[in-house]
Amino acid sequence: MTTPLHLPDLSGRSAIVTGATQGLGADIARVLSACGASVCLVGRNAEAGHAIAEELQQQPGARAIHCAADIQDDAQIDATIERTLTEFGRLDILVNNACSYDDNGLASTREQWHRTLGVNLISAAVFAQKVVPHLPRGGCIVNLGSTGGKFGAAGRAIYPASKAALLQFTKNLAVTVAPQGIRAVAVSPAWTWSPSVQNFSHGSRETADAVGAQLHPLGRVGDGAEIGQVVAFVASDAASWITGVDIPVDGGFSILGPDQGLSPRVWFERLTPS
Repeated sequence: MTTPLHLPDLSGRSAIVTGATQGLGADIARVLSACGASVCLVGRNAEAGHAIAEELQQQPGARAIHCAADIQDDAQIDATIERTLTEFGRLDILVNNACSYDDNGLASTREQWHRTLGVNLISAAVFAQKVVPHLPRGGCIVNLGSTGGKFGAAGRAIYPASKAALLQFTKNLAVTVAPQGIRAVAVSPAWTWSPSVQNFSHGSRETADAVGAQLHPLGRVGDGAEIGQVVAFVASDAASWITGVDIPVDGGFSILGPDQGLSPRVWFERLTPS
């Protein structure tokens, strides 16, 4: 599925997007660039990062760079911010998208907990801390949450815990930076056509949508561009009175209870022999 873009104007602004060398991060970077923002793509895969930056720069007037940074290294975060300021002359938007899915549920090791929380939560918080002094009034930090941080799921532990904590951090951050005219907002996708879902579905969008239809009232998984459009809106002046909240972009996933939106009659009819 190809999602048509409906874009706010981010001309003259610049953004850092972490985890931007594949999947959702790359899609968010593409949308921000299409909105007119200069974009710094952060990720350790230099080949993919440079390729996406070159792709973005094919559009007239577009500016994009790649920083091959490890966001668990404070010095590399500092270098990324400095290069963004040097290349673009300003910094307006931070999108904390980088994510680790290393999660073995209750069997997860201490090392897995430290490593995954280090990427999903701690590095996002440190990046925000280091970016805030450079953001102007009207600047915005967008943290990528997840429906996984709101509901229970067997076999998982670290990933949902990290996303739940990131949602709480967003609230605290928003209150802290509000006097400076800076906003902090979380955007929480449900199942999105991304490397993990592509892997589960063996690359079949038809299969992904068929499974996704059972959990998302809109009947399919989401597209990265649909998440990117909400990130762009949140970062724009159109959202200037929005801060500290989580915006679900989930095809209706979060409105369903454990009964999956079906009435008791339907469940009993399924389980009662005819």
